[in-house]
Amino acid sequence: MTGLTSVDEAQARLLADAVPLPAEDVPLPAALGRILAADVVARLTQPPFAASAMDGYAIRWDDLPGPWRVVGESAAGRRFRGTVGPGEAVRILTGAPLPAGADTVVVQEDVRRDGDTLTLTGDGPPRQGAHIRPPGLDFAAGQVLARAGEAVTPARIGVAAASGHATLPVHRRPRVAMLATGDELVPPGATPGPDAIVSSNGVMLAALLGAHAEVTDGGIVPDTREALAAAVRAHANADVLVTIGGASVGDHDLVMPVLRDLGAAIDFWKIALRPGKPMLSGRLGATRIVGVPGNPVSAYVCSALFIVPLLKRLGGDPAPLPVPFDAPAATDLPANGGRRDYLRARLADGAVTPSSRQDSAMLHVLADSNVLIVREANAPPAAAGTMVPCLALDTISGVA
Repeated sequence: MTGLTSVDEAQARLLADAVPLPAEDVPLPAALGRILAADVVARLTQPPFAASAMDGYAIRWDDLPGPWRVVGESAAGRRFRGTVGPGEAVRILTGAPLPAGADTVVVQEDVRRDGDTLTLTGDGPPRQGAHIRPPGLDFAAGQVLARAGEAVTPARIGVAAASGHATLPVHRRPRVAMLATGDELVPPGATPGPDAIVSSNGVMLAALLGAHAEVTDGGIVPDTREALAAAVRAHANADVLVTIGGASVGDHDLVMPVLRDLGAAIDFWKIALRPGKPMLSGRLGATRIVGVPGNPVSAYVCSALFIVPLLKRLGGDPAPLPVPFDAPAATDLPANGGRRDYLRARLADGAVTPSSRQDSAMLHVLADSNVLIVREANAPPAAAGTMVPCLALDTISGVA
């Protein structure tokens, strides 16, 4: 459609010059889900010593098949300080250091102990060095354990701690400010008057974007140029400013003219997208501005497709765009028009069923959906059973 930017082009332009934000060191628990800004290099060796992998007895391979005289014990955190000599054994527990002189562990199920006398009753160890974890089996000091650009997972937090790190270098989380525009809006919990509605978009988008950024809700802005200009200037230190509503061409849609009055550079406006056509992207100084429509489903879909990837890229993610998967349509799908359509749908029993109601104001339908079916512009009809691309809403929202 003439005059409209395609979804793919809009995403590419939004991300083209989005450089990951500077690094900061954060405590290990706070690093979860963040993107590493530098390689994580082991400061320690794990295990730092030869350690027993089983409960049993440390012996010399040459002394098999025994018997042995038990001369002590090696436990985790409390090693045997002597040396294992000919015909001797040391009781050893899992994780404990291997005593000097020993080179093999016989598991406790293969022996019988009577006082200090140990007798082999089973098959014994299969080879010299059996049931011993050598130093550095997991990792060695100087080894790269995770690479810059990778996400911090619980397991990576664990290996970082084991390798001597108390903090991790991650990219700073973006600072996002949100402004909801409209004289008709009242805050959640307030009783709306006869011409008012509750402002649900702000809390919804704060929840969606909060998985990827530090979000400040600037509240509800009245439909005047002065009020909107003042609110925009008040949040000029944000990395990303999100305006909700007022981005279309109605008499009270003031976002575009106010941004231009303030000197903002508008990159694109209006997307070949359903729902969410009147979305805009621009800059005001160092602040990126994304204006999403006021209809709640449009606001959510635009945020999921554009703002979440932008925040992920600023946070260091090298592949921030949502990844579609294919699923069979449970019903026939009609031909699509000239804009890419994102149908609210449910994936159940291995197939996706679009809602019969796709109005962009129907928040309940969105809340009951777990996927978006992606219908390309001018797509022909698709019969039930046809594989169609989908986006998982829980993955986009970060609750998966």
